[in-house]
Amino acid sequence: MNKYLAIFGKPRYLGILAYSSDEPIEKGTTIVVESHRGEETAVVAGLLTPEQEGEYRLLRNASEHGDSSSKTSEPLVTDLSFISFATDEDIRMAEEYREEEREILKSAIELLKPHELEMKLIDVEFLRQRRKLFFYFSSEQRVDFRAYVRDLAREFKTRIELRQIGVRDEAKIIRGLGPCGQPCCCSYWLNQFAPICIKMVKEQNLALNPAKISGICGRLMCCMCYEHNVYRELWEKLPNPGTKIKTPGGNVVVSGVEVHTNNVRCYIPSRGEIRIPIDRFAEFKETVVSGKDWIIEEEKDNMLPLRPHSELPGIFGGAGLKMRKDKDDGRRERRNEKQDTAEGPEGGSKPNKKKRRPRKLPAAQKEQHVEPDRKEHVKKLPQMIQVKEKEVEKQGIAREKPRRPRRRRSGAKKTERSIPEE
Repeated sequence: MNKYLAIFGKPRYLGILAYSSDEPIEKGTTIVVESHRGEETAVVAGLLTPEQEGEYRLLRNASEHGDSSSKTSEPLVTDLSFISFATDEDIRMAEEYREEEREILKSAIELLKPHELEMKLIDVEFLRQRRKLFFYFSSEQRVDFRAYVRDLAREFKTRIELRQIGVRDEAKIIRGLGPCGQPCCCSYWLNQFAPICIKMVKEQNLALNPAKISGICGRLMCCMCYEHNVYRELWEKLPNPGTKIKTPGGNVVVSGVEVHTNNVRCYIPSRGEIRIPIDRFAEFKETVVSGKDWIIEEEKDNMLPLRPHSELPGIFGGAGLKMRKDKDDGRRERRNEKQDTAEGPEGGSKPNKKKRRPRKLPAAQKEQHVEPDRKEHVKKLPQMIQVKEKEVEKQGIAREKPRRPRRRRSGAKKTERSIPEE
């Protein structure tokens, strides 16, 4: 007996179909099956091996994969019973159901407005031969929709079932394009939602920008876990960015890790930032901790062998050094001569401070100008002041005393000055 994987329903449920006939079923064939919801059409995805069947049966249901708003506890993979292959009439009726579901969804939204329930209708699905009508909605809390279900049954004349789903299942049903430009993984190949945390984003050195790391559902993108295992194995052997390595010449800081080039960026105080291969990072750490310089292979190739100065060409060796020495001796002799000429007649050095030149007066003022004796002038200053005060009293000139500003009382108010009219 062969077993096949089949996909049915708008939320893309997975089912394992047991087929006893020896003739294989081709991939993509539409069949009629019996599921836990009733009779419906399904599409065959391919033949399963016993190992693959065991892996699919271990898949978790919606309430266990981290979508807390999903209230369903149905298994993600169920068993299906084969009824028959779908005929052209079955396929045509299924297409008619899809067109009719669009009009039903519009009518259901209009019926929801009078009830004022905090729920969002997402999609509608008809089963084969219109035996049951499923309504998928999302809500942040439990909703009492019993009165609303009665109105729907009265309107559409069939069995009604409302199912609450999470925001990730909502994106799975509606479908759309992700930030990468491709269809969302959950809408065409992803079987279950894996729990994703912000730690996965940090370990991959991605920008913590919600617009770049969130999908159309508003949660962290499912693709964050695709390469997480590679980064986790890498960080087990390497320190985190910002880690300091103490060395005799200063602290070496790990700036970051470049996974695409397999390099670690480290900042060395004396040399700046350099790149070290990931497989040689342990060797680099031992070298710098011991106080030795880390030499890159490219620098080794460009380094010249050491030679004595006499063999070096140009001004750095041979005759160049002799010319440089003669030039320095000449400068030293000229500097000594300047010091000898700067010495005074008695052997002492002249002061460096320049004397201020006296102010030159015109010839007419030179005869009249006599330098007064400052000390005598200071002695006579009190007598001159007394004489000046006596002269003022004789003339009857009263010396005005400075007025003190009036102190305003605490309770007094400021008087407004009247402004004259123009």
